[in-house]
Order: sequence, then structure tokens, then C-alpha cells
Amino acid sequence: MDSEKKILAKYQSYFEKIDQEVEKALTSRVSLIEEIGGHTLLGGGKRLRPLFFILSCELCGFHDEILYRLSTIFEYIHTASLLHDDVLDNANIRRKKPSANHLWGNHAAVLEGDFLYSKSFCVAVEAGNVSFLKLITDTTTQMAEGQILELLHTNDWNMNRDTYLDIINAKTAVLISAACAAGGILSSADPKEIEALQKFGHLMGMAFQIMDDLLDYTSDQAVFGKPVGKDIREGKITLPLIYALEGMSDEEKKLIQELFEQREPSNEEYQDLIDLVRRNGVLQKVQTDAQKYVDEAALCLDGFPDSPARENFLELNRFIIERHY
Repeated sequence: MDSEKKILAKYQSYFEKIDQEVEKALTSRVSLIEEIGGHTLLGGGKRLRPLFFILSCELCGFHDEILYRLSTIFEYIHTASLLHDDVLDNANIRRKKPSANHLWGNHAAVLEGDFLYSKSFCVAVEAGNVSFLKLITDTTTQMAEGQILELLHTNDWNMNRDTYLDIINAKTAVLISAACAAGGILSSADPKEIEALQKFGHLMGMAFQIMDDLLDYTSDQAVFGKPVGKDIREGKITLPLIYALEGMSDEEKKLIQELFEQREPSNEEYQDLIDLVRRNGVLQKVQTDAQKYVDEAALCLDGFPDSPARENFLELNRFIIERHY
């Protein structure tokens, strides 16, 4: 835990500048928008997506004064998706605090998310780069598709690994991939470099979400910032549970499925299922999957010369697999 904080502390100067721009751009004539935005945007979050964007710009030589303002796009989009997610999941906790929908209701939370999506497009236009704007719009479209795809597979006990990977690619990896590719696009880098950065971000994003889903079974709320076991309580069938189900007999799977479909399970029954997932090497198998993505991501940067930005990217790529929150 201390080593993780030490790694992120290295980027404190980046985070401070990002926060300044986030707060500066979060203005509206409607006070409730600023109130909810202040609670959700300025009250936590690792700011990794804006950081990935800035590092990609540094790696490709884009040092325009608008750099940090553009970085807020990725935090706005990420936060908007969380606001909508929390409404869909009826969540009460986000980033160790009461969620926006819990405090202000679902209607206000959804509209705040809409505002942040719109704000991200307004800022993106300021770059004056059609390719960059297309990247942002394509990304948000895929993220919306990912949210709907996840909704379609809620409580789908027959969901397989391929469908799971499709969902996390659309919901999580595409935004990290876009943040990493954006620096190459804005600096008019070689298409092969842009492709390498996009792939690097995709692989890192896949590892990030797999680890997030793993932590849902292994961390605790004080560290993780949200209740452990949250996914299964919301009917989300993630990779740890998929692997656990694969190791069960048809009879065992049928009993569990009937239990969760017929009524609301007790806390003890939820805990029994979580304990079941924690057994038989399932978590190690999930960790191995995430490690493969991280290892493959690192290879994507082989074509870039040594530089502080490249080393920072590789360090953060390793952080993805080592984090506990």
C-alpha cells in the first residue's frame, strides 16, 4: 500500500495542475451542477486517465499550453460514466463517500453525468483537431454501448469470458486507450506510433479492469473505496465468478443460480459465494490474465526511445497489477 502511494506521489505536480483545470472548467450558472460536480470530481479519484494523456503528449512532443485543460476531458468522461453507473447499480458509496445519486437522487446524478459529457466535448473542440474530436466521440459512443451490453448481461449466469472481455473493453479500456493515443494524434505522430499507443492503452485498460474486478473479491471497503462484493450483489458476473463457475458441476451451478434468481440472498449467502470464488486458485488465474495484458502492453513501447515519459508509462503499467485500490 505504501509503495503504491509512493508511486502516485511522484506525479503529485501533475495531479495538482489537473485538479486546477478541472475546477476551473467546472462552471455553470446552475449552482447544483457545481455542487454535485465538486462532490464527484474534486473529492477523490486517482486522475490516471488525464495523467496517461499528458504522458502520451510528453512522449510524442506535444507541449501546447492547452495540454492540461485538454486532460480534463478524460476525467469528465470517466466521472460521467461513474455517475450513470451508480444510478444503474443503485450504489450508495463512491470513492469512500456517499455517491451523488444517494445524496441528490437519480435524476440529478444522471443530468450531472450528461453535463460532464457535454463539457468534455466543449473542451475537445478547443484543440482544433478533427481527428482528436473524432477519437473522443467514438470513445464515448463505445462506452455507452458497453454500459448497455453490461445491462443486458446482468444476472446472466451463462456469460462467458469473451462477453466479459467485450464489456470491459467498451466500458473501461477504450477510454484509457484514447487517452494514450491522443498525444500521438495531437502531435501528428507517425501512424504506427499512434497505433502502438492506442494498443498500449487498450491492454493496460483491460488489465486495470480485470484487477478492479479481482479487488472486488480481495480488498476491503476502507482501502478499495466501495463495498467488497459489490459486483455480485449488483448481478455483475465478472471474471473471478466466471472462472469459479467453470470449475463447478452443473448441479452446483444450478443450485447457486436458483438461489440468486428466486429471492434476495442473505449477507451470509453472499459471503459464502464470495468465499467460494476465493478458493481453488481462481483469483491467481485472474491475476495471471491481468499480468499477461500488462506484459504485452509494455512491449508496445519498444519502438519509442528512452525518455522520462516512456519510463513513467512503464512504471504506471506495472502499478496497474500491483495496486490494492
